[in-house]
Amino acid sequence: MSGAGPSLPSMKRYVDEDLEGAEFRECNLSNTRLVGVVMQDAVIDGLVTNLVVNGVEVMGYVEAELDRRHPVRRLIRSDDPADLRRGWRQLRSDWEATVARMRVTPGIEHESVNDEWSAVQTLRHLVFVHDSWFRRCCLGSTDLFTPMGLGIESVPSREEQGLDPTAEPTLEEVLTVRDEQAAELERWLDALTSEQLQQPAPLADNDLWPTYARGRSVRQCLGTVLGEEFEHHQFCVRDLDLIERSPAG
Repeated sequence: MSGAGPSLPSMKRYVDEDLEGAEFRECNLSNTRLVGVVMQDAVIDGLVTNLVVNGVEVMGYVEAELDRRHPVRRLIRSDDPADLRRGWRQLRSDWEATVARMRVTPGIEHESVNDEWSAVQTLRHLVFVHDSWFRRCCLGSTDLFTPMGLGIESVPSREEQGLDPTAEPTLEEVLTVRDEQAAELERWLDALTSEQLQQPAPLADNDLWPTYARGRSVRQCLGTVLGEEFEHHQFCVRDLDLIERSPAG
C-alpha cells in the first residue's frame, strides 16, 4: 500500500480493509490520515477544515464555491449589523420557499431519509437553537425551553429545562412558534449595533444549557443561530430532494 510511518498510539489503524459502503456518523475524524486509499464516489458532509488531498489543501476551494452558490454565507459571517439583517431576511425567505414546497405534498414534512431528521424535526431543532443561542446567549434569558423544541442528545436534564420528549407538533404548530421567534430576532437585529456584537454573551450565572458558550461574544452566539439556520436548511432541502426522487416519493 505505502511506506507510511506508524500511527499515533491513540489512532485506530486499518490496513487492507474493504470499507466500501461504510458510513461514519457523528464521528471525530480529526487528524485522520488516509494513505494509499481508493476513494471514488465518496461523500463528505460535516465540519471540515484543513483538508489536504494529494498534497493540496482543498477547503479554500470548497468554501469559495459554497460562497458562490450561497451568497448569504458571506452576509451571516459579517460583523456589519446591516449585513446580518440582510442575511437573516434571506434565510427566512429561503425557509418560506421550502415550507411552501412541503405544502404541495402534505405529509412529506414527517418523512425522513438516511436516518436524518424529518423536516418538522429539523424545524423543531431550530426552535431549540433559538431558545439556546439567541434567548439565553444574546438576551441573557433564563426562561425554560419551548417544550416542542428538539434538543441534541448531549443536552443535560432536557425535561427539567423545559423540553417535552413526547411532543409531536404539527407543521403549522411549529411554524407558529418559528414566526414568533423570527419576529423577536428581527426586532433585536433592527436595533443592533456593532459595539453590542462584540460584547460578552450575557449568559446567566447558572448551569443552564449551553454552559460552554460562556466567554463567547454576542457575535459568536448569533453566528451559531444564523449558521444553524443555513446549514439545517441545506440538510432539509437535500433530504426533500431525496424523498421526492425515491420510488415511493
